[in-house]
Amino acid sequence: MYRFLLSRQWVILTLVALVLIPVMIKLGFWQLHRHEHKVAQNQLIASSLAARPVPVTELTAPGRTLPRHDMWRTVTATGTYDTAHEVVVRQRTAADEQSIGYYVLTPLVLGDGRAVLVNRGWISAGNDLTRFPDVPAAPRGKVTVTGRMMADETTAFSGIKDTKGLPARQIMLINSKEQAKRVGRPLLGGYIEQTGPEPPGGKPELVPEPDHDSIGPHMAYAVQWWLFAAAVPVGWVILVRRERRDRAEAAAKEKEAAEAGPDPETPEAAKAPETDDTKPVPATS
Repeated sequence: MYRFLLSRQWVILTLVALVLIPVMIKLGFWQLHRHEHKVAQNQLIASSLAARPVPVTELTAPGRTLPRHDMWRTVTATGTYDTAHEVVVRQRTAADEQSIGYYVLTPLVLGDGRAVLVNRGWISAGNDLTRFPDVPAAPRGKVTVTGRMMADETTAFSGIKDTKGLPARQIMLINSKEQAKRVGRPLLGGYIEQTGPEPPGGKPELVPEPDHDSIGPHMAYAVQWWLFAAAVPVGWVILVRRERRDRAEAAAKEKEAAEAGPDPETPEAAKAPETDDTKPVPATS
């Protein structure tokens, strides 16, 4: 009855179904973990932004890797900008999430001689990417900066390739350890993403607050993968039953045809054997 399942076609189909089920289940859990990570990150961002501001030196020190639980904490730093070691960070997106330009990264020298990198905001890339762009001047004298504490960027963490051979004073990643080699003074680990004061004329454009409301479609994707996994055995059973029914109907038709004999309407049946009904006439003398 089900001997057709041993055919090459059905063996391959069954093996494919057996492989697809665990793969789809695993993909569903992968999307679930991404959903859980997004929810946890949103909670961390919200709590960090709501926490009271603290001096930057309370969260970081030269060579220190910023712990994840200190990300997005509001910090303050007082010092003078070192514009001689100012650089721009390539391929960064404006608040509209469409325009590509630069982040302006300027060291802020603190009162104890150490410095911290400050992302002063976004500017347009302009037409010539081979030269240092026109950057709005940093405030002179002593300033107090407020901003979000961010961890050093790496290729593994950000997915941004650290391209070499860039034009002078242009970089791809914001990394305090790398910039410390250029600045020539101790740099606090991580960097400040400036939120205040607002620069004159709104230039550079301050980086907007990270989105911590959207959770993305990961949970929906997880449910979809699990539904696909459940549909595979159901579909396999439906195909088996359909194949069995089709084979049974074909066998029944063959049996009926064999029992009925040849159809008289067919040309083969119409050809009757020729018989000679005439009798010989005896010869007369």
